[in-house]
Amino acid sequence: MKNRIVELFNIPFPIIQAGMIWCSGWELASAVSNAGGLGIIGSGSMYPNILEEHIVKCKQATYKPFAVNLPMLYPDIDKHIETIIKYKVPIVFTSAGNPKTWTSILKKERITVVHVVSSVKFALKAQEAGVDAIVAEGFEAGGHNGRDETTTMCLIPKVAKEISIPLIAAGGIGTGRGMLAAMNLGADGVQIGSRFVATPESSAHQNFKDYVVESIEGDTLLTLKELTPVRLLKNEFFEKVQEAYKNDASINELKELLGKGRAKKGMFEGNLVDGELEIGQISSLINEIKPAADVLQEIIHEFEIARKEQNCAKFTFV
Repeated sequence: MKNRIVELFNIPFPIIQAGMIWCSGWELASAVSNAGGLGIIGSGSMYPNILEEHIVKCKQATYKPFAVNLPMLYPDIDKHIETIIKYKVPIVFTSAGNPKTWTSILKKERITVVHVVSSVKFALKAQEAGVDAIVAEGFEAGGHNGRDETTTMCLIPKVAKEISIPLIAAGGIGTGRGMLAAMNLGADGVQIGSRFVATPESSAHQNFKDYVVESIEGDTLLTLKELTPVRLLKNEFFEKVQEAYKNDASINELKELLGKGRAKKGMFEGNLVDGELEIGQISSLINEIKPAADVLQEIIHEFEIARKEQNCAKFTFV
């Protein structure tokens, strides 16, 4: 396929692996890039020296393009920027903050910049800031999410209508048919997170991967909107949050309950009782752990079948 995303990133398939904290290190990023997608290192859970290590190992594991996801709220973001520039990372996905802060600096270094948004308003602001592409992420996505709870089905056509730069759809996409649907709605490509959690290359703990595979419809819920909205798998910690809401907990009480390191405890250390387990609604469709390359190829194969059934010639892979 030739479209704006494959040309922008110089990749065969317009499939981007999301930069998920505690789940997407150099092994996953390089595996996805080697398979023809765009792998992303999730730097939000990494100290500066750890990010440097992951970038070095990723460059050794693949000669193909890869990216780093950079949450703008990261406390040592200037150090991450220095590392990204030092090692000439070709692509950066920014999120959770104002894209104007670093976009011009990164672009001066000839780095392609993509920003993640959850609304038309912020898509336009990101375009104005000079980013090269936008990820529009719907309510179905795992991890931190938009407060408006706009679904991907609603968000993508609205954003596609208002912006002129390439658009990547995210949230609730984990199959080839989902990818085709997103592209029919106006996206140039898709970003997939949850599906790549359940791979051997993911840095998530095996307990978390198994829990994702076992999950069924209705096992996730967007919560903690008073702090930072996050979609979680239901467990004992989640039930404590729900109980706190029943007792009309204040914001400070919710902060105290959340504490620090909950996501690391759950997703990276495998504590399924007290940890925060971030995953998307698509988790109910994930029923096995398989290599990242197999996941990508399965998505492409299903996409091709669906495309031929619907006679979508404009999305033919070449």
